[in-house]
Amino acid sequence: MMLDRRDAGQAEPVSSAPSGLLVQVRHALAQAGFHLVAGDAEEGRPGLAVRDVPAGVLVRWTASDWFASLVMDQPGASGDSMQAVVQAAVSGLLVQLGHTVTGPSDGGDLLVLA
Repeated sequence: MMLDRRDAGQAEPVSSAPSGLLVQVRHALAQAGFHLVAGDAEEGRPGLAVRDVPAGVLVRWTASDWFASLVMDQPGASGDSMQAVVQAAVSGLLVQLGHTVTGPSDGGDLLVLA
């Protein structure tokens, strides 16, 4: 358990356990075959990073170098179009399972609200 120091000398317990929503989203994505990376992983690690944020659960996809180079070799394909396909697949799966999903944001992240 972590402590949140709001006032000097006083501490309130803060849970470091993942939210139920985070557990549900990670499970659904793993069951569907998506490669998950630790939510606190270094930016740029390939796969789906899924982490708790105050508004819900944030999902971010990063392509591997191999995948990015493969896309570049395909006529008419771009990294942006591949990201859009992954975002649509992730969003579609989670919505089908009853979750509320917003996004993608300017950075390409999806936000799962419930």
